[in-house]
Amino acid sequence: MNWNGVMPAMTTAFDDNGNVDHAFVARHAKWLIENGCSGIICLGSLGEAATLSFEEKVAVLKTVVAALDGKVPTVAAVSALSTADAVEIARAAQAAGCNGLMILPPYVYKGDWRETRAHVGAILDATPLEAILYNNPIAYGTDFLPEQIQELAQAYPNLAAVKESSADVRRVSAIRALLGDRIAVFVGVDDAIVEGINAGAVGWVAGLVNAMPRESVDLFNLARAGKAAEAFELYRWFLPLLRMDTVPKFVQLIKQVQQEAGVGSARVRAPRLEVTGAELEETRAAWQHAVATRPAVAVPSTKL
Repeated sequence: MNWNGVMPAMTTAFDDNGNVDHAFVARHAKWLIENGCSGIICLGSLGEAATLSFEEKVAVLKTVVAALDGKVPTVAAVSALSTADAVEIARAAQAAGCNGLMILPPYVYKGDWRETRAHVGAILDATPLEAILYNNPIAYGTDFLPEQIQELAQAYPNLAAVKESSADVRRVSAIRALLGDRIAVFVGVDDAIVEGINAGAVGWVAGLVNAMPRESVDLFNLARAGKAAEAFELYRWFLPLLRMDTVPKFVQLIKQVQQEAGVGSARVRAPRLEVTGAELEETRAAWQHAVATRPAVAVPSTKL
């Protein structure tokens, strides 16, 4: 694993009957890589993993692994109600040919640190795959503190990275102060990427990248290169769309932007429903404004 760069939390495409559209999933994964992404993360929150059966999850992983053909890593998100189910997903991901795991805290039950540590440890012990820990206290109610991440990193050599989605960029500095380069820090919220890079993050688990990969990769690269003026020009233009990644309907909004961009469908699985009315009009207006005001520094993504 090479834990850096822009790794999309890829959406899961559905066909007219509500089934996973594997043909589109494969094309989408290839297209994201063609536009400069460094790997693909499947089955995350944006991938609607909670609505997929175990068999569907495994099938998605196999599709993406085959599509990428070893050119870049395929990372499987591991999320479940029970530790046993999470371990089963991790082992299935290894068997499917994935290169890494993204470990989420348990769904629903929010345990204390002893319980959460045991859950994460069981997943890390289940395979030799390197893993990125997903810290999103806003969405999941479990907060992996920098000291706890340090404890896990000392105990498990295959914990290689953390996706920091607390929306507090000070966490990037705090993790690096404790662990230096032992753990690669990824920003996990789209509208904190430039600030996170300035604090030392080396990667971005991105959302809007599903619709605009070239723009996302260019923003990341400009920020990492220290080209502050160019990065800010692109960032300021991109922010209205990037902020869609941080609200409860982020899945619906990002998929709607994909549809507006002609690189996907707005279809989601219930209990989610596609946005309508004012929400739909606001999303379309934000997309149309972005197209109309694209700065010279923004190179458009190629068409899917």
